[in-house]
Amino acid sequence: MSLVRSTRPVGATEFIVGTVLASVLFLGTACGGAPAPAAAPASSMPTQGVPAEPTTTPADSAPLEVDVVPDAGGADLAANSQPAFAATAVAVLATIPIKGRAPKTDYSREEFGQAWADVDRNGCDTRNDILKRDLNAKTFKPGTGECLVLTGVLADPYTATTIDFVRGSATSSAVQIDHVVALNDAWQKGAQQLSVARRTALANDPLNLLAADGPANQQKGASDAASWLPPNKSYRCDYVARQISVKATYSLWITQAEHDAMAKVLASCAAIEVPTNQTAPAAEPQVKPVIVPPVAPVAPVAPVEAAPAPPAMVPAAPLVQAPDVFYKNCSAVRAAGAAPIRAGQPGYSTKLDGDGDGVACE
Repeated sequence: MSLVRSTRPVGATEFIVGTVLASVLFLGTACGGAPAPAAAPASSMPTQGVPAEPTTTPADSAPLEVDVVPDAGGADLAANSQPAFAATAVAVLATIPIKGRAPKTDYSREEFGQAWADVDRNGCDTRNDILKRDLNAKTFKPGTGECLVLTGVLADPYTATTIDFVRGSATSSAVQIDHVVALNDAWQKGAQQLSVARRTALANDPLNLLAADGPANQQKGASDAASWLPPNKSYRCDYVARQISVKATYSLWITQAEHDAMAKVLASCAAIEVPTNQTAPAAEPQVKPVIVPPVAPVAPVAPVEAAPAPPAMVPAAPLVQAPDVFYKNCSAVRAAGAAPIRAGQPGYSTKLDGDGDGVACE
């Protein structure tokens, strides 16, 4: 039996007794009987609820020893509608109906389909999928495409201990895969009304499965939150939030005692969110406003006075060739009454204009 808890010292006597007890528990379950109940720490056992009942069968408590992966049948995890992204456990708890337990009539593990069916259709059985998800330092059987876990180390959330997992008929039960919402509990709270395919999905949904300490899983049995909580108090908020998410996903109900126990746990972690496969809604594209810088006012411009128009140019009188008038001298000009005579006037001659100023016979 390989069961190492590194968080607390173990004496030789304690180890032998613990080993024998775990072996007896596993063998008793494997033979179809109910394991002897182990004493639970007072802090892990709420006073209300029903007594713990075994939930595991040989197929659930130990890994498959065959290489054939169980078929999922009609189970389809893609059809699940898990709680909304970032929904708080408190808010989702308020949506779950509160009713009494239904009778356990006709309950059997077979009502939830073949154990460890490959509901996600990845070619690996569900038990090994969860071991692969939850263990550290894993090794795999060669040639199985990392589907068959041989060894690993579990940081157990229920007991806050470290457990070495070694695959084998005498050692595998040290780490068991717990149905967070026990199948027997689910049967009494709505699962009877689900189809076999839907119940198969519930039994193999990773949302409802955790690798856990074998004895702690056996101690839990078919208990709900009203009658069993993990001894590790720091994990109780996560544990209850996961139970709430599973029950909401599969339309299961809760009892009043179960509701009250969950609400009491959540009182210390009201903001905790339920686990879900939903993603954040796509953000609407943000259109950035175009900021136009203010335009400085333009000072008024003084009107420009138009320059006065230049005076109209009066064209000079064209030179007119004087008619054929001839004065012999200025005396003749004066005698004719034409003195002074200007250039261009009849009878003007440069010979009469002694100083050449254009005026003759002044």
